Amino acid sequence: MSLLARFKGKGPNGFGYGSTAEEVTSGIDLRGRTILVTGCNSGLGRETARVLALRGARVIGTGRSVEKAREGLAGLDENQYLALACELSEPASVRACIDAVTRDGARLDALICNAGIMAPPQLRQAHGIELQFFTNHIGHFILVNGLLDRLAPQGRVVVVASNAHRRAPAAGIEFDNLSGARGYVPWQAYGQSKLANILFTKELARRLTDGRTANTLHPGVIATNLSRSIPALSRFALRAAAPLVLKDEAQGAATQVFLATHPSVAGVTGQYFSHCQRAEPEPIANDPLLAARLWQESERIVAGLDEAGAGHGMGVAAR
Repeated sequence: MSLLARFKGKGPNGFGYGSTAEEVTSGIDLRGRTILVTGCNSGLGRETARVLALRGARVIGTGRSVEKAREGLAGLDENQYLALACELSEPASVRACIDAVTRDGARLDALICNAGIMAPPQLRQAHGIELQFFTNHIGHFILVNGLLDRLAPQGRVVVVASNAHRRAPAAGIEFDNLSGARGYVPWQAYGQSKLANILFTKELARRLTDGRTANTLHPGVIATNLSRSIPALSRFALRAAAPLVLKDEAQGAATQVFLATHPSVAGVTGQYFSHCQRAEPEPIANDPLLAARLWQESERIVAGLDEAGAGHGMGVAAR
């Protein structure tokens, strides 16, 4: 446990900054449940998959390739997981993952959108869209909507956002610069993608009227492979500080595992969590008009993709 964690208290539910994924699932029996985790190959995704399997769940773990997904799930009972490729920046890969889950036939008790990229120093694009926005938001937008038919009646969608959403542009989402071509600031673009995660989750929660839920979270600041794209000097400083101030992976995975499994949040929807407690995001993240506009723009982007099956699974009716 980091020095900072020792000084952080616990919230009303008994969990807090230093709680681990194992601690928040203590006594929870997940046998008979199936949970999908994106980005299971390393970091928080790998720890999330490990703890879910420890509690008896069957894990569908995705990575940028099947090989990477299998690496992340190594050590689990072979009957307890399914490894799939899901490259979130490639719609064809996302749709192939949707098809594979559908063929598998299992009902998803939870879908944890964990994968992402962070602050590449130079502008990169996917299908004409800035890569962080496409990977962190659009890829998961396609995946979640494509799997809603597989989500169980009380199923939960959990989207990993970040307090970095507070670094988004003043307008929130720069709809006129989603390509990044007019100007690219790495951390601002990352913040925009994380704000999009929150807005997407809140709009999804509004649209789900049948007992299924959607919540989002800040996992904490953790030195994981997510930092691989930031400059070397910044990455070195981040890792040097880890023993003193950062969460480890067991602590970082706690909130997403909590939201996916804990009985105390059954029925809770449209909320933002931090350290296993409800928290308040930036006010703009609670703007329903911005959330609705983002959803509409995301549908437009997906419909315009030159991939086979464009628009697959976009059928959540608005209220």
